[in-house]
Amino acid sequence: MRRLIAALCLCGASVAFAGAQKYEPLSASVQAALSKAVSDSRPTVSSFKSPMEAADWLGEMSRRLEKRIPNREYRIDLLRSVHYEATRAGLDPQLVLGLMQVESGFRKYAVSSAGARGYMQVMPFWVKIIGRPDNSLFDLRTNLRYGCTILRHYLDIEKGDLFRALGRYNGSLGKPEYPNMVRAAWQKQWGYTPSSLAQAGR
Repeated sequence: MRRLIAALCLCGASVAFAGAQKYEPLSASVQAALSKAVSDSRPTVSSFKSPMEAADWLGEMSRRLEKRIPNREYRIDLLRSVHYEATRAGLDPQLVLGLMQVESGFRKYAVSSAGARGYMQVMPFWVKIIGRPDNSLFDLRTNLRYGCTILRHYLDIEKGDLFRALGRYNGSLGKPEYPNMVRAAWQKQWGYTPSSLAQAGR
C-alpha cells in the first residue's frame, strides 16, 4: 500500500488524501495571534527577493502545474499567492504545493468527507475560532492564508517536527502515510533549485 501511495505521488496523479484538522482548545494568546495572522491585509510588496527570482520560480512551477490548471493567468496568480502566504508563514512554498497536491489535487472546490474545504483542505471550525463569518474557504487567498497559518501553528506546537505537524494538519497524528505522501510530493514533484541567473539576481 505504501509503495502504491508513493508511486502515485511520484507520477503526479491527482490523488486527494484529505483528512481533517481536529479541534483543540487554544489559549487566549494563541487564539489572538492566529486571528491576527489570518486577518492581516496583504501588502503590495512581493515575496520574491528579486524580479529574476520571481520569473525563474514562477516559470518553473507554472510548467509543472499546467496540466492541472490550464488557465495561465489563474495559475500564476495561485503560484504568487502560494509563494507569498508560505513565505509569510515561514514555510517552504514547495512544501505547500506538495501539501495541496496531496490534500486536494489542486481542486479549488474540493470538500472532504469530514467537511474540509478548498486547496489546502481547511476545516470550517477555524473560521469560527480565528476568522470572520464572511471568510470563504473557497476563496484562493483566504484558503491559503488559513492553511499556511494552521500548518505554521502545528509546526510551532511540535517544535519544528514536520512529520508530526503534518499529521496534526491531516488529523492523522502518529500515522506515517500522510506525512510520507506530502514529503514525496514536495521533494519529487516540487523540489526547486534556482537557476544561476536567478541566484545572481538576488
